[in-house]
Amino acid sequence: MTVEEARELLGADKLTREHVKDFDVFPRSRWIGRCAVLHDSEGNPQEIHFWGHSGD
Repeated sequence: MTVEEARELLGADKLTREHVKDFDVFPRSRWIGRCAVLHDSEGNPQEIHFWGHSGD
């Protein structure tokens, strides 16, 4: 996910675990995977969150 996508769809430049519940705003397509860097409350990167859909 780009910063522009996060800003446009979620209103944030740095995403946290609290934003994950809102990731359903991103279009769903088969054979597509996404990832986002999640930050702590101080703005430090903490983890990478992956999600997507197989083509099965």
